Amino acid sequence: MTKSPFIDSANQVFATELAAIEEVQQFVDQQFAKACEIMFGCQGRIIVIGMGKSGHIGNKIAATLASTGSPAFFVHPGEASHGDLGMITKDDVVLMISNSGETQEVISILPVIKRLGAPVISMTGNPNSTMALNATVHLCVKVSKEACPLGLAPTASTTATLVMGDALAVALLEARGFTADDFALSHPGGSLGRRLLLTVADVMHQGDAIPMVDSHCTVKEALFEISAKSLGMTAIVDENIQLQGIFTDGDLRRIIEQKIDIHTTPITQVMTAKSTTARADMLAAEVLNIMETKRINGLIVVNENNVPVGALNTQDLLRAGVL
Repeated sequence: MTKSPFIDSANQVFATELAAIEEVQQFVDQQFAKACEIMFGCQGRIIVIGMGKSGHIGNKIAATLASTGSPAFFVHPGEASHGDLGMITKDDVVLMISNSGETQEVISILPVIKRLGAPVISMTGNPNSTMALNATVHLCVKVSKEACPLGLAPTASTTATLVMGDALAVALLEARGFTADDFALSHPGGSLGRRLLLTVADVMHQGDAIPMVDSHCTVKEALFEISAKSLGMTAIVDENIQLQGIFTDGDLRRIIEQKIDIHTTPITQVMTAKSTTARADMLAAEVLNIMETKRINGLIVVNENNVPVGALNTQDLLRAGVL
């Protein structure tokens, strides 16, 4: 089978851009550490500025910084010259991005920012450029060649810049002790927010919806409860309403194979004692991990006294968008 030239081109791009990332890693040095220190100590916002493709990369870097604990936003240099410079204060840190370091729209606002007294971190591919020489700190993102065979379209250079931006964001994230809970607060929408914010209490069935039978009942009576509550299981409790075990659809299949009389057999004889349980304050994503690891479809939720306060199964997690 003839290999497609499209695949050859794509593989060459991957090779070139991977090489560019390795090339730029040498510039993670004391200048990088100084830039992190300045950004970490920022009392305002991190303002990211870039034009063209650098602007698109800057927009993403600003978004990554903001979502990982370092308040930031992007300002277009053209708009900055027509009023948006008012968004920048002396308490901010300005991150300027340009591969050449000579982008006129960015350079034109550099004197105004320096007059404000805001520290400037430049990220360019030319350490001798105007932007590099006039910045408080310069981060070099120089690459040997672009993935574009014409050497014109920003490709490897924008990848290198993006990786350097990610490195800044992650270094700051770790320095701030940013946690998954902090991350969730800035991502409340979509599946990510649901996975990180939802607790068991948010999705579990409560009150009369909890499948629960007395430990003196028979298998048949337990089956009636399972059918009535439609969770594929029931809790078995003693006279103090403390959990003694659980009986599931899977348990039913096993006892049928053993030809056990469901009309007379006590539920305690076939239930699973010392069953896995959950707490209401656990993250739903954490419970999902437990269920997947133990290969179970449902859990009883208990309080500190081992009294059932809820129940949930994989369908509940699916409806909540956690699965």
